[in-house]
Amino acid sequence: MTRILIIEDEKAIRMALEDDFIAEGYRVDSATTGTVGLQKGSEPDYDIILLDIMLPEMDGFEVLKELRKRNVRTPVIMLTAKSLEIDKILGLEFGADDYVTKPFSPRELQSRIKAVLRRVNEKPEMSSETQFSFGNISVDFQKCECFKGDENILLTTLEFDLLKFLINHKGQVVNRDLIVHDVWGSEVFVAPRTVDTHILNLRKKIEDNPSQPKWIIGIRGRGYKFLSP
Repeated sequence: MTRILIIEDEKAIRMALEDDFIAEGYRVDSATTGTVGLQKGSEPDYDIILLDIMLPEMDGFEVLKELRKRNVRTPVIMLTAKSLEIDKILGLEFGADDYVTKPFSPRELQSRIKAVLRRVNEKPEMSSETQFSFGNISVDFQKCECFKGDENILLTTLEFDLLKFLINHKGQVVNRDLIVHDVWGSEVFVAPRTVDTHILNLRKKIEDNPSQPKWIIGIRGRGYKFLSP
């Protein structure tokens, strides 16, 4: 049974979500403040977390940042009433897997959740290679571990998938549509800017100089290429 944590302080929205997911066969838990949401979300009890941005005590961004600092890789979908692009970008940079802007339909949210869970549970088998090293970076995709020298680099599940995709296509220019199809899945609408934001965030973690990347380079008008060591 899929386990879901809803961190939402608006009672009407929270109860409606709880009813919808229980009807769909999910096991549902909830929190009404950022502090409680962080406490519950830090436990390895959930398959996915729905996280509102505007929360008392700690906002959703703070909760998400702290979860990722604690090496919690549970997929997170941000729920936000804000439509500003910067809020979406911040959520993705802090480690969110997707975002949904209020008001949203139950069908849309269900579709997003199923797509994220499908991506997490059904890894693309493009290569049997589970370990890879380049420069001072070593990655174990099976264990979800990434080291930069002796430093443990905390990558989200989506960042591992994105890095694995780029490595599996090393030396090739891959466009954003192909990245979206293979990493996010064909059922999810992902804007090109979202891909760019995740690439930027991945560079910040693995590149020595993200503004002058050595490994993940952009090809103007075409996409991205991982340079094989």
